[in-house]
Amino acid sequence: NHHGKRAESIVKGMLEHSRTSNGVKEPTDINKLCDEFVRLSYHGLRAKNKEFNCDYKLDLDPNMPLIHVVSQDIGRVILNVVNNAFQACSSQSQNEYKPLVSVSTKYPGDKVEISITDNGPGIPDSIKDKIFQPFFTTKPTGQGTGLGLSLAYDIIKAHGGEIKLDSSSNGSVFTIQ
Repeated sequence: NHHGKRAESIVKGMLEHSRTSNGVKEPTDINKLCDEFVRLSYHGLRAKNKEFNCDYKLDLDPNMPLIHVVSQDIGRVILNVVNNAFQACSSQSQNEYKPLVSVSTKYPGDKVEISITDNGPGIPDSIKDKIFQPFFTTKPTGQGTGLGLSLAYDIIKAHGGEIKLDSSSNGSVFTIQ
């Protein structure tokens, strides 16, 4: 039963990954999207694990214009990256540690920037170049398919943008432009 559910999860992930988006780019409030999907991620993780506890904060640019994107796809990117950030924070030992995930948006004039920051353990240099590859995961067996960041990377590329990682032992920052 356990392995059957795991196989089902992997197949669903592969189908999502290979599905060509039939979504239409429409004017989207990126700030609203970030707020919605951070809350969805937080409450989803709380529902799965009552012990999960992590603060989050939003710093959203009030001058953000509507952006033409496939909102469902960008929402999925935000959800995948924020889920990983929350899970990274929850993996830390709890002595004197205050887990925090921050999501900020900026509009410097020519592009939109979404930054998702966590104060988790960071991503080791030895795997930084692999994290966007399909099926690469650092999670224990049964807890991840390794498709979340790969899917996020593909969606952002399809929108003509880029996603970058900056990580140290003090946490990680994913920047989506």
